[in-house]
Amino acid sequence: MHNWVSLIYNELLKMIKKKRVRVILLIVVALIPIFTYAQYRTVQTTIEQLGTSDWRTVLQQQIIDSQNRLSSSRLPDEWRESLKLNIQQQQYYLDHDINPAAPGAPTFAREFVEESVSLFLPLLVVVVASDIVSSEHAGGTIKLLLTRPVRRWRILLSKYLALILLVSFIVTATAVLAILISGVIFGYSGWNMPVLTGFSQQNGELVTDHVHLIPQWKYLLMGYGLAWFACAAVATLSFMVSVLVRSTAASMGVMLAALISGNLLTQLAPTWTALKYLAFTNLRLTDYLSGSSTMIEGMTLPFSLAVLTVWSLAALAVAFTVFTRNDVLA
Repeated sequence: MHNWVSLIYNELLKMIKKKRVRVILLIVVALIPIFTYAQYRTVQTTIEQLGTSDWRTVLQQQIIDSQNRLSSSRLPDEWRESLKLNIQQQQYYLDHDINPAAPGAPTFAREFVEESVSLFLPLLVVVVASDIVSSEHAGGTIKLLLTRPVRRWRILLSKYLALILLVSFIVTATAVLAILISGVIFGYSGWNMPVLTGFSQQNGELVTDHVHLIPQWKYLLMGYGLAWFACAAVATLSFMVSVLVRSTAASMGVMLAALISGNLLTQLAPTWTALKYLAFTNLRLTDYLSGSSTMIEGMTLPFSLAVLTVWSLAALAVAFTVFTRNDVLA
């Protein structure tokens, strides 16, 4: 047990000492104030346009705007269905007198994770995960590492466990910084504000049979928990690519291309149902929590979790097989 802790600690220490972890934290610290101010300006502009700060009036106007968009003949069918579901959900909030966007740091953190789970957070993970093994080759330290009296699979497993710990730190740090920084503008209230969850869709219609209220702090825990799962899956795939590709730049390039392509394919070809079996089209796990419509038919939370799990297990199998059998000293 002591050897395992020592191995994981050494690997984690090597990751933390790299400038990339500090750069990631600086990126988060720099961008969250920008996102906070952008949201603040959006709220102020809406209030000025409507002449009121009443959230019911704002929500009613959003419903009207969406209905006007539906009247456009140029709107693709898949976007039309998504818009209809969004209108039904907004109407549900309105009918039950619940403000889905009450100002406050918890609300900002909730909306932030819902928007960042598919690209922003995974990009941060890719930056630190893509060179976890490839950097050993690039720096020539792989030979020194493997001369230690430790089996290869134990070395690789310690790297992977250290990576998962680092991913947990990144997600947690992002949540904490989002709350602390946005609270300066929006205040820190709203932890016990009721939030609706349990929305689902069937045959293009919003199903509200299982909708229930939970306090926002519980919603935040669930949302960031799902974000962690998505980031862990991305980290695992990055881990595999880092084993297969000995160049850090190439490893990072492959993952960035795959991540961005997954997001683009979901937007550009939502009728291509085979896309739901790809890992990077299943990252928006928080959509199932908030009830946002899925662009690709047949996707559910258990399905997306299963797809990410299968891809992660396959990636680990490939990584360990290649690392333990190939001549990594070459």
